[in-house]
This record gives sequence, C-alpha cells and structure tokens, in this order.
Amino acid sequence: MLLRVSPRRFLEHPLLFVEKAEQQQHPAQKPLPNPFMTEEPSIPTEPDLPSSNLTNATDCGEEILLYGDTEKIVIGAVLSIIILMTIAGNGLVIISVCIVKKLRQPSNYLVVSLAAADLSVAFAVMPFVTITDLVGGEWLFGKVFCNVFIAMDVMCCTASIMTLCIISVDRYLGITRPLTYPVRQNGKLMAKMVFIVWLLSASITLPPLFGWAKNVTVERVCLISQDFGYTVYSTGVAFYIPMAVMLVMYSRIYKAAKVSAEKHRFMNFPKHYEEEGVYCLEASNRSHHHSSKRTKAVEECATLSKLLRQDRKNISIFKREQKAARTLGIIVGAFTFCWLPFFLMSTARPFICGIRCSCMPLRLERTLLWLGYTNSLINPLIYAFFNRDLRTTFWNLLRCRYRNINRRLSAASMHEALKATERHECIL
Repeated sequence: MLLRVSPRRFLEHPLLFVEKAEQQQHPAQKPLPNPFMTEEPSIPTEPDLPSSNLTNATDCGEEILLYGDTEKIVIGAVLSIIILMTIAGNGLVIISVCIVKKLRQPSNYLVVSLAAADLSVAFAVMPFVTITDLVGGEWLFGKVFCNVFIAMDVMCCTASIMTLCIISVDRYLGITRPLTYPVRQNGKLMAKMVFIVWLLSASITLPPLFGWAKNVTVERVCLISQDFGYTVYSTGVAFYIPMAVMLVMYSRIYKAAKVSAEKHRFMNFPKHYEEEGVYCLEASNRSHHHSSKRTKAVEECATLSKLLRQDRKNISIFKREQKAARTLGIIVGAFTFCWLPFFLMSTARPFICGIRCSCMPLRLERTLLWLGYTNSLINPLIYAFFNRDLRTTFWNLLRCRYRNINRRLSAASMHEALKATERHECIL
C-alpha cells in the first residue's frame, strides 16, 4: 500500500489529525448548557494551515512515499539484484581485458572506460538511491554529501553515455576507413579520447559546485539544480548531442552495409563459372597434346581463382560491416530506450514546475531514473554477446578456469582460422 503524507504537517500539528479522525468516527455533539453560565463557552479553533504547505510549489520537502513491509522487501530485492549484476558484469569486462592479451587492443580501451563508468554508477550512486527510495524518497545524508552525490551521479552517467558515443564513432571509422584508421588507432589516441570524455563529464558537474546553479538541498530533498540555462546545458551535453551522434553513426554504418550487400552478391556465384573451371582442369589433365586448349584452360582457371579470392575478401568486409551495424544498432536502441524518457522529463521539469523544486510524481521520477541506471547493466551483456573472445573469457572466469586462459583462447582462434581456411579451399 502506497501512502502520500506531509511530514511537516504531521509533526507540527499532530493533534489536528487525531481530532479530525475522532470527529469522523463520532459525530460532534452539542455541549450541554451550564446552568450557571449565561453564554455558551467559545471553543478555540485551530487556525487553517496555509495553502502553500499543501503543494510542492514552495517547499520540496512536503511529501514522501511510505511503503509497506512487503513492498520494501520486493523493491529492495529488485534494486539489489540490479546493483550486483551491474557490478559483476562490468567487473568481468575490466578483468577480461586486463588478463587476456588478445583483448588488450587500443579499441578496447573505450570498452574499459565504459565499464569503469558503469561500475562507478553501481558503487557510488545506486546504493544511496536505493536507500532513498526505501525510505520514501527522503534524503538522509545531509546537504554537503548531497552535492557530492549529485556530482558523482552526473559525472559517471555522462561518462558512460559519452563513451558509447565515442565507441560508435570508432566503429564507424573502422568500417569506412579500414586501411588508414587502424594505423592511427594506437594506445595514445585512445587514451586521449578517454581523457576528453571524462573531462567533459566533469565539466557538467562543476557549475553547481561553483555557484552558477545551486542544487536543491532543502527539507531532506536532494535534487539537481533546476536552473533553466543549466538544465539545457547539462541535458544537451550529457544526452541529446551524444544521442544525435550515435544515431548518425548508426545510420551511416547501416547504409554502408546495405550498399555492400547490394554490390557484392558473392553468395550466389554463377554456376557456369564453376562448371567451366572444373571442365578446364579436367581438360588440362587429359589432353596434354592440345597446348592451345591447355593454355586457355589455365587462363580461365586463374581468372576464376582470382575472382574467388576477391570474393573471399568481400565476404570478410561484408561480415564485418553487418556485425558492426547489428551491434551498434542494439547499443543505440538500448541506450535510447533506457535514457530518453528520463532526460525528456528532466528537460521539461523546470519549465513545468519552476526552478525551486519538482512537481513531478515521485514514483514516476524514481522509475525513470532506475530505467536509465539499467543501461549500465545492459552494456556489458551486449558486448559479451557479440564479442566471442569476451564471451569465452566470461565463461571461463565464471567457472574459475582462469589458468592458461590465453593459451586456450589462442587455440580456439587457430581452430576457427583453420575451419575458415578449409571452407575457402572447398570453394576453390
């Protein structure tokens, strides 16, 4: 059962609620007249509470949510599972890249940065939000720590979102410039990109700390600044601009994959070339005395082999483009689904409620906030699903088979390479 009560009103006027409850249970009776009194005694009445205390228009600490014991257990269990799975998933990503040599590539620096940001959200943000939700949305950790908490929340979530944006750009350049971009993609470049991401994320947290837009920290409420200019700046840099970049990158990768699929239709290779090639080989073996026919057969077979080798290269490019488009599409879709509702509400809130507090339903705010936090849980699952080496490392670590893990991954890669070579030789 969910109740909405006013803590200040209840504490300042405790007898008022009791008297009103008694009046509802027992109808008011007229007092008997005293024979020694000529006038009826005047009963003092409680002054009406000001109407400003009944809404959130002037005070953000008016209403809290009180949950029953069953609801607290369910909510606490669900939120605890989200936190633990987020820690486990992102922790496995960082450990895997650190211990597996094959995964220590410059492009995976961004993946580690993303996992570090999501892990910071799980450690430094989610536990305090969970406690706040279990006590009905009331902030219990003081005004000073409120500013620290908001700074950590904004910085870590923004770093996660911006890293997803940079990863989409990295994947796009890797697909559209396969010859030049990998040469420039070194460790120093990736480290600079990671540093820029965290620097921009920190810049969003600085204005409230230095007086441009102060956070709302009244009456056990901890709310990010509702200043109009700061709201537009923070939501634009933290979400709308990265989302626009990710959508553009995904659309371009999708178009490139579509053009490649239409241009290279190597799966339906003309059958008559195959038959002529076989016939040429047989003819060259049977008729040695016909030199002209043999020369013609060798030339046709060489042409066929060259075409097939070119198609093998096209197959590799096509598969890489398709995989990149599919992976990035899922990443962009999950990111948009998790964060778009929250940022739409955050952008509209100061224009609807004013800059002093929030008038949005508290349950709606907390639900959309946790939907955004869930993106930190989804990210490592997406990368583990689409990256075979990362998925294999996860499985070995979960089964405590971390010894000789590099040797096993190398053996698995060689086995896959041999199978691919055998397939291509069968085609030829």
